[in-house]
Amino acid sequence: MFKLVQQWYTQYFSNQEALILLLFLLASFALVLTMGVPLAPVLTAIVLAYLLQGLVNALMGKGMPRVPAIAVSYTLFLGMLSVFLFILVPLTWGQFLGLLKEQVPMMINEANNLLVKLPEQYPDLVSKEWVAEITALTTSAVTGVAETVLTFSLSNIPNLMGVLVFIVLVPLLVFFFLKDKDIMIGWFTGMLPKDRPFIHRVTQEMDQQISNYVRGKAVEILVVGTATYIGLAVFGVNYSALLGLLVGLSVVIPYIGAAVVTVPVALVGYFQFGWGTEYLWVMVVYGIIQGIDGNILVPLLFSEAVNLHPVAIITAVLLFGGLWGIWGVFFAIPLATLVKAVISAWPRLDPPLEEVGE
Repeated sequence: MFKLVQQWYTQYFSNQEALILLLFLLASFALVLTMGVPLAPVLTAIVLAYLLQGLVNALMGKGMPRVPAIAVSYTLFLGMLSVFLFILVPLTWGQFLGLLKEQVPMMINEANNLLVKLPEQYPDLVSKEWVAEITALTTSAVTGVAETVLTFSLSNIPNLMGVLVFIVLVPLLVFFFLKDKDIMIGWFTGMLPKDRPFIHRVTQEMDQQISNYVRGKAVEILVVGTATYIGLAVFGVNYSALLGLLVGLSVVIPYIGAAVVTVPVALVGYFQFGWGTEYLWVMVVYGIIQGIDGNILVPLLFSEAVNLHPVAIITAVLLFGGLWGIWGVFFAIPLATLVKAVISAWPRLDPPLEEVGE
């Protein structure tokens, strides 16, 4: 038994590069798992700088020097951040508060009216006690959420200060990550073996596939969210900006996101228009946007991305989402891609032929 374990270890873990990469990945995983909250500005800035580096490379490929390319990319980033903070956030937050104060109570009353009729229609399946319990539970839960969101007191100021510090730190860190990228990478690679073909192969494959995915996903969020907002606003759907934001963010979660976000779109449309022609057109437009996203936009953006099985994608979303919340959900596929790249490129030392024959 010991000899079998020794042979297995020699076959898969005799490569120094592989062990170094494995230890680095485990250390990074432990660091993010234990220190993810205080390091959130740094991690966020790394991701944003990684996204902007694609634009920097594209501008440099057009003949622009590196410093002007960084300046243009960073200016564009600050402009988009300003639009997000001063236009999109106030607009969607106002619509969210309006949804809680106006639409949600009406939805609850309508649902309660339907539930009350169930014991009369299906007396053998639904009891009045069960309906009363569900009604009370739903009303209590929604009321609690509404009170929490609508009530802003001095106790929220520390959290607000943390958000302000986050907003100030992230753009500053993004600038330094873009400006001093080569210095930081050189410092890190200086601690690695000079001859590192395995690490180079894994990082090259990972960079190509993950960059395609992350940058493509950012474009998909922007396109789908904007198209949904315009499509719903044309028909005068209430809370169209909020729904557009939700639909845009839903593309982060493959398969599950589109199904879940359809519920609020359908409910808002139904309670505004009822079972009418306008409601039908709203759902048709929404369905067309989802169809274009799944059949045209996704193949166009992710044609070079790694092909993961749906089971692997869902498992990764559940696993990393459970560990790191929304960030884990967003990076579930890149992390799964990293695992696949490491496993595919992992070196193995084949045992001697005489040992195999035995």
